[in-house]
Amino acid sequence: QVQLVESGGGLVQAGGSLRLSCAASGRTVSTYAMGWFRQAPGKERELVGAITRSGSSTYYADSMKGRFTISRDNAKNTVYLQINSLTPEDTAIYYCAASAFGGVTPARYDYWGQGTQVTVSS
Repeated sequence: QVQLVESGGGLVQAGGSLRLSCAASGRTVSTYAMGWFRQAPGKERELVGAITRSGSSTYYADSMKGRFTISRDNAKNTVYLQINSLTPEDTAIYYCAASAFGGVTPARYDYWGQGTQVTVSS
């Protein structure tokens, strides 16, 4: 079992950048493929992207390609999400999640953090 804690969210102006972190405890994070999701008010949770156990491969949802970058440092038991050129449409709660097998839907993920709020002002 692994516990996940996100951090790094906040209020940022449009055009700015943020780096979100997801710190894992318990079982080592290298055991899991990791994903980042987001959920805006009134909308379903959607995949931002995912990264393999080793970090050698990443996948991004089509609408997320170009401004989002996922990376991981297994030695620090931490996964990151870099977001550039933020727009108000990026306002959401961002979640990291761990999966034994990986995938692109929330149902494929076994463990979730509590989320970190990102708010982008225009």
